[in-house]
Order: sequence, then C-alpha cells, then structure tokens
Amino acid sequence: MIRLLNSWRRERLRSLPLPADWERHVERNLSFFDQLPTRDRRELFGHTQVLLAEKHFEGCDGLVLTDEMRVTIAAYAAMLLLHREADYYSRLTSILVYPGAYVVEGERYRGDGIWDDEPEVRLGQTSGRLGVVVVAWEDVPRGSTAGADGHNVVLHEFAHQLDYEDGAMNGAPLLEPALREVWSRVFATEFASLERALDAGEATILRPYAAKNPVEFFAVATELFFHCAARLRQHHAALYELLAGYYKQDPAAW
Repeated sequence: MIRLLNSWRRERLRSLPLPADWERHVERNLSFFDQLPTRDRRELFGHTQVLLAEKHFEGCDGLVLTDEMRVTIAAYAAMLLLHREADYYSRLTSILVYPGAYVVEGERYRGDGIWDDEPEVRLGQTSGRLGVVVVAWEDVPRGSTAGADGHNVVLHEFAHQLDYEDGAMNGAPLLEPALREVWSRVFATEFASLERALDAGEATILRPYAAKNPVEFFAVATELFFHCAARLRQHHAALYELLAGYYKQDPAAW
C-alpha cells in the first residue's frame, strides 16, 4: 500500500508544471539543457519536482539556500534518472550545501590498514549509510559553457548514490542482467588502461582521480558521459556504450 501511495504521489508531482522561475533556473544553469530533446526536458522537470519534494536541503557554514540552488542541484541529480525506473535515490534523505570547499576532520580509513586524522579539504562527498550528499555550491556548474572540462560535483556525488543502491559501493550500480558481465569486463579493462596511461605520463580525458579506485572511476566517467560525451565516445567507445546502456541516454547524439 505504501509503495502504491508513493507511486501515485510521484506521478502527481511529475504531472505538475514546474514553477516558471524554477524552470528558468534549470534553463539558465543546467549547462547542457539547450541540447536536450523536448521529451527529455519534460521528464527532467518532473523528476526535479519529485526530488525537491522528497529530499531535505540544508545550507551549511552560513550559506542561505535559495530556490536557484535547490532547483539547480535537483535538476542535475534528475539527469541520472531519465528513461529509467527511478526510485529517486531511495537511501538519500538530505542534501547539504556549502558555499565553497570545506574542511573535514576526524579519522578516515585510507585502505590497506591505514588511517589518518589530517584535515581534508573537499568539494563534495557521499554517505550511503547516513543518507547524505554534500556539495559545494561554487563547484556546481552553471551556464551553457560550465562543465566543459567534464567536472560536475553533483553528477559525481549522485553517481555514488546510484552505486550504493545495492548496499555496496564498488563501482557497479544495480544493473540489468544483460549488463552485469560486460560491465565488469569493460570497467576492469578501462581502469587498467587509465592506470597504465597515468604511469606513462600520457594525456587522458579521464581525470587522474578516476584511478583512485573503481568507485571513483564510475563517478568520474559519469561526469564525462554527460559533459564531454563526444570525446568520451571517441577515446573510450566501449565505456561510453556501457554507460549509454545503463543510463539509457545518448548525449553524444544530442
């Protein structure tokens, strides 16, 4: 019964027109909005309505949240849901927004039995268990030319949320059966190729941060898939096709 009620409520929200000023925020700030097909724009507005209704947004470090901030972040997060059965990041409850880079203190596990407690400057982070996404507003792409380098903190952190939907953050989100085997093979090949390129000092469109682990590789690849689609398809065709199969979108054709 609860699932049916949620489905009905979300359908009603998606059917509502986005307020005119909210729509202008999306049109102005979503860097690839002008390229989207009309049908995708309508679907994007609907998913944005649901995210704004269901998720708690909170300003941090003195930041006073505006509708523009909330709508822009929600719209970017909605891009990852187009054309798919969306549960609207079911493990996520809150989105914390800092004005800019922020400092995280406390012990952190680095892997291989290593811990450290050095302060760390961040632009975003995701906590699957706590149901929180954190982003720095100054790092959220805004405008038609923003994100040309492929960097998008919102897409990055919400890709982590998708990765965690099966309860494990490992670089492989919930996948249809047809994608599971090929996903492991392609991602392992592309990850190893990136490591070799970096070791050899070769240029790559994938940021070095993607080589940290498979989790970050998936998130960085997601950023490039939406912001630098044609370049990703040219240089990493197998990776692009895999992401196109998962996200059910073809941004290189926009």
